[in-house]
Amino acid sequence: MSGREPLAFTPEEEAEERAFIRKYGSLAPFDPRQLAEFMAGFPRPWWIVGGWSIEAFTGAPREHEDVDLSILACDVPALREHVDEDEWHLWSNYGGELRPLDDKFPEPHTPDSQIWVRRSAQDPWVIDLPITPDRDGLWTNKRMPDHVAPLEDVTWVAEDGIRYLNPEIGLLFKAVQRRRKDDRDLDRCLPLLSADARAWLRDSVARLYPDHAWLALLS
Repeated sequence: MSGREPLAFTPEEEAEERAFIRKYGSLAPFDPRQLAEFMAGFPRPWWIVGGWSIEAFTGAPREHEDVDLSILACDVPALREHVDEDEWHLWSNYGGELRPLDDKFPEPHTPDSQIWVRRSAQDPWVIDLPITPDRDGLWTNKRMPDHVAPLEDVTWVAEDGIRYLNPEIGLLFKAVQRRRKDDRDLDRCLPLLSADARAWLRDSVARLYPDHAWLALLS
């Protein structure tokens, strides 16, 4: 999986993509540069998770189905103030249940739900925002709620000036699904991880998924 060739969709993945579009509408996701323009002037921290964070760390291009922006749950009101609701619509998504995030429904479904962004019902979705629950303004790990840290300890800033989630944490989030692209992301990241980051990932995977196939690679 170490090659740089793109991963073609399997028939199952293609069917899943078609089903998503039929139910929720099309996607035209921003890239990190467009996301930075969208977030310019936002007064609170924001960072990128998911595939784009892995690409930023490895420098190896990969496929992207969307762009995953994250903010702390306590900063959702600041996001609403930042976004011009005459130009963009925010939607709270919890398990596929959508409702507007607006004056009538000012709170997301839960502190760990998602916010989707698009211009209108006739336009594609451009941002997927998985909210990060916070504890008194500190970042918390959705997989391990006892892992609480200052944001600066779990993210890094790339040369493009954009903040990204640390790769070992991103890989832990990916371990639960272990798709082909997740295996490839691990393969590309492993040689670049520090000894401490690799040990943290190994111990965290062992704690959450004791029989996970990645443990042999992380040992």
